[in-house]
Order: sequence, then C-alpha cells, then structure tokens
Amino acid sequence: MISYAPLWETMREKGVTQYQLIKIHGISTGTLDCLRKNKSITMYTLEKLCMILDCTPNDIVEIRKE
Repeated sequence: MISYAPLWETMREKGVTQYQLIKIHGISTGTLDCLRKNKSITMYTLEKLCMILDCTPNDIVEIRKE
C-alpha cells in the first residue's frame, strides 16, 4: 500500500502548507486529494514535490505491506 505519511511530516519540517502548494506552486486540489487518500500520483508530481520541498522521494512516499 502506498502511504504519503512522510509527505505531511516533511511539509511540517519545511514549513510548507497545502495552501502554498496550491497557490504558489500550482499543485492542484485534485492532486492534494489523491495524496490525502493515498492514491497514486504521477512521477512528474512526485518530482515537483521533491523540488519544492528540497527532498527525496523517500521523504514523500513509502510502501507499506498490508
């Protein structure tokens, strides 16, 4: 199962809000909804989040065995 739990922690550490992702960085509300519900996102979105947060994919997503 995909989990974006690391994303929310990374955002807290970096001081980036969901509002900033939408208004400043152009992340859509639909994409944020997918992240909240642990649904899949594109590699482009993953790359964009990594660039915004200056982090690696491991700081955004993790794979959990069910």
